[in-house]
Amino acid sequence: TALKNLCGILDASDAIMVARGDLGVELPFEEVPLMQKQIIREASLHGKPVITATQMLESMVHAPRPTRAEASDVANAILDGTDAVMLSAETAVGQYPLESVRAMDRIAREMEAQRQGRGVSLDAMLGRRSADGIPLPNHRPSPAGPVRTEDAIAVAVSAAAEMLSAPLILCFTSSGFTARKVAACRPTVPIFASTPEPETFRQLALVWGVTPALTGHSTDYEEMLSVARREILARGLSRPGERLVVTAGVPFDMPGTTNLLKIEAV
Repeated sequence: TALKNLCGILDASDAIMVARGDLGVELPFEEVPLMQKQIIREASLHGKPVITATQMLESMVHAPRPTRAEASDVANAILDGTDAVMLSAETAVGQYPLESVRAMDRIAREMEAQRQGRGVSLDAMLGRRSADGIPLPNHRPSPAGPVRTEDAIAVAVSAAAEMLSAPLILCFTSSGFTARKVAACRPTVPIFASTPEPETFRQLALVWGVTPALTGHSTDYEEMLSVARREILARGLSRPGERLVVTAGVPFDMPGTTNLLKIEAV
């Protein structure tokens, strides 16, 4: 089944959707919540965006407010680490589409304000334990072995940003790999992803905590940093003199090589 081949599917996918309705057809209903957690976690560890969907605010098809159970459902998906939550019938045929979006937005903002520090640790990335301590069904920990450079850099970037009280993390990325790896750690500050690729720019709009910016192509670090600084200041994301945590893959034109961490002043 698809669940038995989850890791292979993630390797071949650009993103994953947790469609709980379909899971409920294939699994006993009591197994769906834990399976949702496992899929979200595995997608995050693979650096792939994950969308949680199906009947999230179903009562709002006919009612202007969600039930408390629905609010808890949306909240738990966010606390699980999903990149996006999705409405279906609520906005497609519902009587209160705007109210549905506003309700989901309110829940998401409240949960994000409360979930600081719940990022994915290096132990979780290596499969030594789950991010939240909950045992996950059918999870096979990764065998012990060398830590991948990109995983170590992603965790270090997140830790450095928190320790330095940096206003944001700056990622230079062509494929989106670097930004997705850092986002998987759920850092406590926003990720500003500078990319020359329009496709990557669009894809990163779905990734948790990432603000993508389309910039010109360059292989010169100082030039790229200068352009990013101007863009960050223009958007009011930082102030002159503040420190940024910068990460990228060097050489810049080789996707999937996250190996650089620097601290720079705006």
